[in-house]
Amino acid sequence: MYSCGPTVYDHIHIGNLRSFMTADLVKRVCQYNGYEVKHTINFTDFGHLTGDGDEGEDKMMKALKREGKPITLSAMRDIAQVYIDSFKDDNRLVRNIPPTTYTPASEYVTEQIQLIKTLYEKGYAYETSDGVYFDIAKFPRYGVLGNINLDALKDGARVEVNPEKRHPADFALWKKGLLGWESPWGKGFPGWHIECTAMCFSTLGKQIDIHTGGEDLQYTHHNGEIAQAESATGKPYVRYWIHNAHLKIDDTKIAKSLGNGIRLKSLIDQGFPALAYRYWLLTGHYRSGMNFTMEALDSSKQALFRLKRFIFSEQNEKVGKVDEGYRAQFHTAINDDLDTPRAVAVMWELMKDTHVTDADKVATLREFDKVFDIGLSDAPSDVRRELGIMKDEEIPETVRTLIDARKAARESRDWTEADRIRENINLLGYTVEDTPEGQRISKAS
Repeated sequence: MYSCGPTVYDHIHIGNLRSFMTADLVKRVCQYNGYEVKHTINFTDFGHLTGDGDEGEDKMMKALKREGKPITLSAMRDIAQVYIDSFKDDNRLVRNIPPTTYTPASEYVTEQIQLIKTLYEKGYAYETSDGVYFDIAKFPRYGVLGNINLDALKDGARVEVNPEKRHPADFALWKKGLLGWESPWGKGFPGWHIECTAMCFSTLGKQIDIHTGGEDLQYTHHNGEIAQAESATGKPYVRYWIHNAHLKIDDTKIAKSLGNGIRLKSLIDQGFPALAYRYWLLTGHYRSGMNFTMEALDSSKQALFRLKRFIFSEQNEKVGKVDEGYRAQFHTAINDDLDTPRAVAVMWELMKDTHVTDADKVATLREFDKVFDIGLSDAPSDVRRELGIMKDEEIPETVRTLIDARKAARESRDWTEADRIRENINLLGYTVEDTPEGQRISKAS
């Protein structure tokens, strides 16, 4: 499995994270079904162009200018490393399993040059004054993803006209310039599309099962990958392409240029656990657009709190057996094109089912968490500390006295006195919740 990674010129935002959450779900569902998964995620750590075409200012060049760095490969790598570390940290926080291999594009330039040479020698590429281009006329299946009508393509896909290109959709395999690496066509950089194909070949082989990425990548980037790979090998490249839909924030497209690219750590700073965001993403199907709001995230935070409060409460320390009926429903949902909204619904149906014991519910929820990984299988002591759940012996004597007094007031139906005592308990930094099993005490967060 190969997943298109970020261009590491800036921090990723929560919309970007959806792509890697989708890849993580694919991997977990495959593993849940008994498959071993070999996975590569790349980092574009040197320039490719800003648009889907072949012109425009390089994103890494933008980063150098923004941060006042010299225009050198060394400075580019230094900047890239900052955002590579940031990317890994965000993915760790939402519990995306690290890939088998991370591939910085700068470490695979030799492989990219060799692949370009193969395409050139086979007659699929031609040289111009500014680089080497793939000749899409030589690959009739170009545009198979998204059913692209080449005749209807605007010149260069949002880019300026290049009179030396044989077709406006021909894409760069190599761009000549003063900065970069030496090649048979002069100094320069590999094109954006060639890097993923070369790194996929190098780490996974020339035919793979699954390739993931955002929905915008299928039209140009992934069609470019198919054309390159299959022209070079004469064999099918990828069995399954999985593209996730984009997010909006308050019904507005997420874009760094619009200044609305919220970072995960910003949500954490506002008191939202990273796993609340993971849970929220699970409530939407990966191929459907989602609209992010703080209200929706708060609802997810509360839902996750309820699940954890149930699983890690003291009376549920005993874990029973997985309910096979609910496991079958869950299995069907996740295997049906990653239908996580249905799988989440199955989880809440289980929670409401009075015919399933609490111990069996806990075991079944933890079974679901093999795919969800929203903290339902974490160490009980860690979660109790996180939620403020306390055992009787951990409650201070002053609070215990108030709890007993409140219990007596409730038994005598003196609701005013019971509410007054609750306020006193709150002032001491504790909360009390009335449950069928009695009063439940937590340390206020």
